[in-house]
Amino acid sequence: MSRRWWPLAVVCTATFMFLLDVTIVVVALPDIQRSLGAGFDQLQWVTDAYALALASLLLTAGSIADRVGRRRVFALGLAVFTAASVLCGVASDPALLIAARAVQGIGGAMLFATSLALLSVLYQGRDRGIAFGAWGAVTGVATALGPILGGVLTTGLSWRWIFLVNLPVGLVALWGTRVIAESRADHPRRVDVPGVATLTVGLLAVVFGFIETGSRSWGDPIVVGSFVIGAAMLVGFVVVERTVREPMFDLSLLRTPTFVGGSLAAFAMNGSLFAMLLYVVVYLQDGLGYSALEAGLRLVLISGATMVVATVSGRLAHTVPARWLIGPGLLLVGVGLALCAGLDGGSGWTHLAAGFLVAGVGSGLVNPPLASTAVGVVDHHRSGMASGVNNTCRQVGIAVGIAVYGSLFAARVRSSLESGLAARPELRSRTTGLADAIHDGAAGRVIGALPADQRAVVADAVRTAFADGMNTLFVVSAAVAAVGGVCALLLVRGRDFVVTQAPGARTEAPDDTVAAG
Repeated sequence: MSRRWWPLAVVCTATFMFLLDVTIVVVALPDIQRSLGAGFDQLQWVTDAYALALASLLLTAGSIADRVGRRRVFALGLAVFTAASVLCGVASDPALLIAARAVQGIGGAMLFATSLALLSVLYQGRDRGIAFGAWGAVTGVATALGPILGGVLTTGLSWRWIFLVNLPVGLVALWGTRVIAESRADHPRRVDVPGVATLTVGLLAVVFGFIETGSRSWGDPIVVGSFVIGAAMLVGFVVVERTVREPMFDLSLLRTPTFVGGSLAAFAMNGSLFAMLLYVVVYLQDGLGYSALEAGLRLVLISGATMVVATVSGRLAHTVPARWLIGPGLLLVGVGLALCAGLDGGSGWTHLAAGFLVAGVGSGLVNPPLASTAVGVVDHHRSGMASGVNNTCRQVGIAVGIAVYGSLFAARVRSSLESGLAARPELRSRTTGLADAIHDGAAGRVIGALPADQRAVVADAVRTAFADGMNTLFVVSAAVAAVGGVCALLLVRGRDFVVTQAPGARTEAPDDTVAAG
């Protein structure tokens, strides 16, 4: 390989590790829950802590990188992500794992915010197209391989290895950053500290409120207080962004319908299908009894279809208007999720197969044009901000989606159990305990402790309640995807796109002359 492609190899290696971690963790969550004795709300935080840290810091990481150096921030993010992965792998309790996942998200924000910026500076003309194409291919492969590798490592070794495997990869990539030339923006934006603070606290409070509704009532003071604080902070974020001289999010972008449509589509994409993956995996493993590997192999129907169709969609994006890929793609995601509904206590995983395929095809249509839509409607001075907002909407979608679905799932399971055991007075008092057991992945243990003459009845009620809860989530997530698709069709317009030239940037020589080849 020519030396000029070595920086691309380093960036793609780090990106592969970062994106693989998004999907590789999902299939291991039930094993993590059992190993650490985590409650379901803690399981939600294992995913949401990562997503919220990523969402809160994406825009800020880009601003810092423009000022202090993109390679420097990229390397620091790689070091933080690798170290946090080790902490995740050795975590002895849920709290430490959640904290380490949040730190992983910080490192991930630094990696993701700088990877494409580095490539855009390092390569020009035809080489830039090759570099971006390779980076895009890596993202697709990482997404597709995540469930399989997660299943192999979790089933063959331990869930800890889905994190520990990042150590050698991260160290190699970190050593390789010395071949990357440093670059900074000519006129970097200031870091918007008030904006970061209000956005982070606001998102955290809202998500915390939704997660707590799974175990508390909507009128509980903690829940109400969380929503009040969250709403106040998010309103404060808008006020801050309207008043500071250099906001992290230029609110004037919202005057462009295509930007709004793309942002809503990004939220809907991750808030529907990708937020549902946690619950699908829990259903496959806790509800149907599959191992992590067996669950991961079944998720390949989604990730594999996404990767294949995304390759075609990426090519079509040059000739087909973005709205006719994003809108119908999200509608297909909605159809696929709706097809998964209709489960009952006797359903097998094959009931989900057609829906998985359709949703995967829809996801593959959406993802390639969605990224270009974010930056295609702004001049190059704001392209980093626009891309960052789009990715932030994705992470907010998955964080809020997981929190809301958890609340809905808990409520539906509880009502289904009450209905299913209504004819057995001696079992009605166990409804709350059984609902909590399903919520915490301990239904099998609770059923095994019951008298022999009650086990069959309770097991049937639990299977039915699990299916009823999943049906509710499939219907709601299908509606989220469909609304996102309609918004994309109505708001994404060809006349909003602009043609820009890539800006220049100051560059410095790399630490090693190998990059000059």
